[in-house]
Amino acid sequence: MTRIARYFPILTWGRSYGRDTFSDDLLAAVIVTIMLIPQSLAYALLAGMPPEAGLYASIVPILLYAVFGTSRALAVGPVAIVSLMTAAALGQVAEQGTVGYATAALTLAALSGAILLAMGLFRLGFLANFLSHPVIAGFITASGIIIALGQLRHILGIGGGGDTVVELLEGLARNLTQTNLPTLVIGAGATAFLFWVRRGLKPMLRRMGLGPRLADVATKAGPVAAVVATTLAVWLLDLTARGVAVVGAVPQSLPPLTLPDLSPGLIGQLALPALLISVIGFVESISVAQTLAAKKRERVNPDQELIGLGAANLGAAFTGGFPVTGGFSRSVVNFDAGARTPAAGAYTAAGLAIAALALTPLIHFLPTATLAATIIVAVLSLVDFGILRRSWAYSRADFTAVAATMAVTLIFGVEAGVSSGVAVSILLYLFRTSRPHIAEVGRVPGTEHFRNIHRHAVETDPSIVTLRVDESLYFANARFLEDHILDRVAGDEALRHVILQCTAINEIDLSALESLEAINRRLDEMGTKLHLSEVKGPVMDRLKRAHFLDDLTGQVFLSQHAAVCALSAADEPPARSIA
Repeated sequence: MTRIARYFPILTWGRSYGRDTFSDDLLAAVIVTIMLIPQSLAYALLAGMPPEAGLYASIVPILLYAVFGTSRALAVGPVAIVSLMTAAALGQVAEQGTVGYATAALTLAALSGAILLAMGLFRLGFLANFLSHPVIAGFITASGIIIALGQLRHILGIGGGGDTVVELLEGLARNLTQTNLPTLVIGAGATAFLFWVRRGLKPMLRRMGLGPRLADVATKAGPVAAVVATTLAVWLLDLTARGVAVVGAVPQSLPPLTLPDLSPGLIGQLALPALLISVIGFVESISVAQTLAAKKRERVNPDQELIGLGAANLGAAFTGGFPVTGGFSRSVVNFDAGARTPAAGAYTAAGLAIAALALTPLIHFLPTATLAATIIVAVLSLVDFGILRRSWAYSRADFTAVAATMAVTLIFGVEAGVSSGVAVSILLYLFRTSRPHIAEVGRVPGTEHFRNIHRHAVETDPSIVTLRVDESLYFANARFLEDHILDRVAGDEALRHVILQCTAINEIDLSALESLEAINRRLDEMGTKLHLSEVKGPVMDRLKRAHFLDDLTGQVFLSQHAAVCALSAADEPPARSIA
């Protein structure tokens, strides 16, 4: 049962589920459902899908995550970044609005689900670590700009489009003269209202004497108020006759049973986008889940999260949806509203199912400009230009990764942006670790501590040099270490011992081992012995499998202090006897 519960976390938290937990989860579900209805419609628009697909992608995936996921607050469904990546990927294989486009979306969700599921089963969650935080921050900021620019055409009521900033700006400039005034009024008004709701509504309600919980619910319902008001305005004023684009007829039904197209040609075209969507979605999801879990001293299992997200995406693929992941804003709302178990997500799914059955006729006259305003307000909160200033002040390498990711994403699109970000991160890591910090150290007087001779007043012995390498040794930096040591000892006639202090060395690969062997031979030819100190257990275990320790001209010491004491005493001239 323990092994089964590992793959079905619902068996763990479900045993202690009670009435109090039910009431807290239900209240959280009501609040999240109110928020998700306009958000799901908006993200479907962003992904190039019909509006009902946003509702479908928020029902079965949430139910499946409740069964397989480990986070008690994560809310799964369509999110801005993944929706943008979906539109960018599908635009390469089919025309928006066609059956082929919708089928390709199902295939993309299925591929993403399969990749996430496989990563979870084989415990490959660590692969997401190749996306550093600076790269993620740069990618999200650039994507937020692209998303906001892409939605401006809906605010203005004009044509256009594109996947990059250049294409979007060209489209806006070319069609700006065709701006539809009623659409602009609705879009600009909805945007201004939603910004005010985010920042000003809750404080105003609190000043009016409303309780914190009710004020919070009213604030979360702000987008619903915008939807209701603009829909009524379009209907009562017959603004469709004046060119205002609306959502139109939406099927009044539960998610249908659908089948993705698994033809080899389509899979080949969507495999790389599916991989990128899977990794980006997982990074966003696990970051939110771990942050919220830490606040309650709970934990999430990254590998099981992969399984939960994989199941959610497979559910979307077979129920008319598109790729999904855990969303930041809705998860925070779910947490703040008091959700205590994943059952809150299941109740949210039930609420959305009711909306799909009963409320879809009411959104016929919902203007797309309002959905665009919802997207713009949501994504602009993700834009963080401060990461450029912070990374520049802290690390030029991280600044390079951030700037490169942002520039490539803005100019060449989201897929190129995230790919380049990963590549730049790996290259910068290789560059940094290929030239590790190597400090020559001496003993702090009166202690057994050893510090950098250029930073501290320390004691040294002219016959001994100790070098501390602040990095694991592997193929990229092995030759650098070899050159550094040989340059240091060249011409130093008094030198008899070189001690390699291994405090920071966690790994020595085969290339580095061969370099150590070469260093040992060269020093021996110069009449100098090579010693090691403070070698970690796992490193020593590996060294014992090779013949390096047998050929080592010096010794391996437990501590640097013991090494210096032993070698200094060995080099002292014998005492003369006085007759």
